[in-house]
Amino acid sequence: MTSGNSKPDITANEALPTLTLPLYAMNGGDGPHSYVQNSSYQRGVVDIAKPIIEEEISKNVDIKVLSSASTNGFWVADFGCSTGHNSFPAMQIITEAIHQKHAASSGLITPKVPKFVVVFNDVITNDFNTLFSSLPPHRNYNAVGVPGDFHARLLPESSLLFAYSSWALHWLTEVPKVVGESGSRAWNKGEILYTKDRKDVCDAYLNQYAKDIEAFLDAREVEMMSGGLMTLLIPAVPAFWNPDTEYTYPSDVNLLGSCLMDMAKKGRFCEAKVDSFNLPYYFPTPEQLKPILERSHSFSLERLEILNNPGKHSLPSVKARAAFIRAVHEGLLADHFGSEVIDELFDLYIQKLAASPVFQNPNNDKSIVILAVLKRKSD
Repeated sequence: MTSGNSKPDITANEALPTLTLPLYAMNGGDGPHSYVQNSSYQRGVVDIAKPIIEEEISKNVDIKVLSSASTNGFWVADFGCSTGHNSFPAMQIITEAIHQKHAASSGLITPKVPKFVVVFNDVITNDFNTLFSSLPPHRNYNAVGVPGDFHARLLPESSLLFAYSSWALHWLTEVPKVVGESGSRAWNKGEILYTKDRKDVCDAYLNQYAKDIEAFLDAREVEMMSGGLMTLLIPAVPAFWNPDTEYTYPSDVNLLGSCLMDMAKKGRFCEAKVDSFNLPYYFPTPEQLKPILERSHSFSLERLEILNNPGKHSLPSVKARAAFIRAVHEGLLADHFGSEVIDELFDLYIQKLAASPVFQNPNNDKSIVILAVLKRKSD
């Protein structure tokens, strides 16, 4: 899929290795339950990240890299773009910062405007139609859609100058198998995500998470130019928080799991249906993520910042919070439990949120976002 004044030259990648990721995406379209209408929580961190991204591009992208990249245009990729609502502002920030760096490096009074190619990537079931129909009309780049799992190779070798991912790298390629096995110490009976009191479950999720982050970096190692930059905005949790007075994204979602158990006890489906359902994502602590990134042989960790996500204040009511959770999870839930129970499930979820003074106050949300800047080492 391409959009723009000219078609970029893309090398066919039929021979590239691929991984199997569940065919799952955020809610498409622009209706009341869509990701477009219910992703302000994720959008909030982009404005905070903006000056950091601009500073790192100015400081860490050198003239030799720009000169090498300019031959085929400056390629920028967003891995996990969804339907673009939050991706477009980020791509504007990145391309404008690269443009300014290029202009400052050229030494010309009126430097030539560089050609940009922005690659929008997400799983194959992502609503790319909504993304491309929503592209900013006055943008400075050609747009390319590349469906596929970002844990594997997707792009030509040494093509990327800048890689970006926001609110996507917490997703796993699979749920750890042991959490679904009744004979395992890590069996996650009655829950849909790990909880702090189940160490074996947490460890299984963390091990899978580390493998998947390493796979992501291995794939980008081949695709990125030497000296290229990568900025990752990764949802996370602090190492310590008080579950009696505070919550994080995982504990918020586990409240949804309690709604599923309530429905099972009422006979809407069997409890085994809940036992066999676990969400495929993990929110690391900064202390867990940093050594995973530092183990990479191909990228140097240039910067690690902990950002307090202002997006939590964009959900003014429990209904807005439930709509945000629904836009992210509805596909997975409908696949497993059936679409006919979704409205009932989220009505119950709203009731539970409203009954809890902890969840009613967004200031009690202690979820964080880790901003990591990595630089591709020279070969």
